[in-house]
Amino acid sequence: MKKLDKLILTAFLGPFFLTFVVVVFILLTQYLLKYLEDFVGKDLGFSVFAELIFYFSLNMVPVALPLAVLLSSLMTFGNLGEHFELTAIKSAGISLTRALLPIGFIVILLSVIAFFFNNNIVPKANLKAYSLLYDIRQKKPALDFKEGAFYNGLPGYSIKVGKKFPDGRTLKNLMIYDHSQGKGNTDLIVADSGKMYMAYNDKYLILELFNGKNFSETQDNERPQGYTFLRNEFKKSKMVFSLESFELNRTKEELFATNKLMLNVAELQKTSDSLRNEKKNIEKSLEGNVKPYYSFHTRQDSVARKVSKAQAINVNDSLVKANKQQILNRAVNQARSIKAFTSTHVERLYHLTKDSNIFEIEKYRKYTQSLACIIMFLIGAPLGAIIKKGGFGIPVLISIIFFILFYVLSIMGEKWAKESLIEVPIGMWWANCMLFPVGLFFWYKARKDSRLLETDIYTPLISAVKKIFKKK
Repeated sequence: MKKLDKLILTAFLGPFFLTFVVVVFILLTQYLLKYLEDFVGKDLGFSVFAELIFYFSLNMVPVALPLAVLLSSLMTFGNLGEHFELTAIKSAGISLTRALLPIGFIVILLSVIAFFFNNNIVPKANLKAYSLLYDIRQKKPALDFKEGAFYNGLPGYSIKVGKKFPDGRTLKNLMIYDHSQGKGNTDLIVADSGKMYMAYNDKYLILELFNGKNFSETQDNERPQGYTFLRNEFKKSKMVFSLESFELNRTKEELFATNKLMLNVAELQKTSDSLRNEKKNIEKSLEGNVKPYYSFHTRQDSVARKVSKAQAINVNDSLVKANKQQILNRAVNQARSIKAFTSTHVERLYHLTKDSNIFEIEKYRKYTQSLACIIMFLIGAPLGAIIKKGGFGIPVLISIIFFILFYVLSIMGEKWAKESLIEVPIGMWWANCMLFPVGLFFWYKARKDSRLLETDIYTPLISAVKKIFKKK
């Protein structure tokens, strides 16, 4: 039996590591494409990209594991069935369940590892990745002077280059507006040519100007027109610009530490409980805050005084109308106040409930993604024994179908739970509970050597249906 276990494990581990790497690469590529615009023109070094890819790769591991288990188990038992090795195992008196045990043990171990990885490693990787991504987004694009267009990347200056030579240093027909004093377009520098280069470890940009003029307009109250216009000519001038704003400045990671993606199960549960407690406190205080708006008829100053018939006759009609209008105005104001009060509190309670659900969803996700490895194995291994096809063709197609089904069910349950249409545990376990009977069904059919996916067994049924339609 040990040789059999070794054979099955060897057949499984190779495809598993291969498919796992491929799935992580595909998911990582798809994920990074969303942020492609944030990377363009930032002149980021290789180390920054390597760090970001590494952290996001760790983030993809819990998602990639179920798909890798599904695909590799399909390929493993499909290959065993295609080469009649599975038939030989069964003819030796070994059941399919016994043949599944060694890989099943590995998958259970993977599920446990996936949970601890998702709970301890992924939050830290998310903290590193998203804080770095935020800093990349805040970083200014690299210097890029385009011919005939103003460049406003340098703080306080607007620079236009008429022509840029292939060496990237020599410039022609320069126009520079100096806005550093906040006076508008009052200072202008025009130069026939120039040369730019970096200095002090690329921390400063040096711009040498040749054969130019400096125009300046200053306020002068002594002159009739109220300003003085100055013009200076120069053969050579040098301007120094600090490139500190172009550097990648790292933000403190503590500012991102409260996000749901950066918390483990205990922290998520604590945050969710605090939000629910806040909601309960608001609900308890709501009755006391609303009650004064509805006690208008019980107040002493609003109780109608009893008057005699004779007194009522002598009351002026205009006074009666004035009192009536006053009461109506007060009632309208009270109604508006209670409407604004209740609307604000209802919206506050809705957001507290939704935020609490979001943190609870993230907590249950760590469990459901881990258990999904077992569910996918329970589907993939028996299904591979049924179809008896190895390689990447049919297994990849079937894996994609079931993974999309799992993903759609997960999204549906998560959305319903977020909007409080169903309880959060039900919504998060929805996909696993739906696919678990499917896995048991395939396992039952594989034990009975069912020809479930062979087209020839459906030929009589198709022929019978055709006859019925022909008669009609």
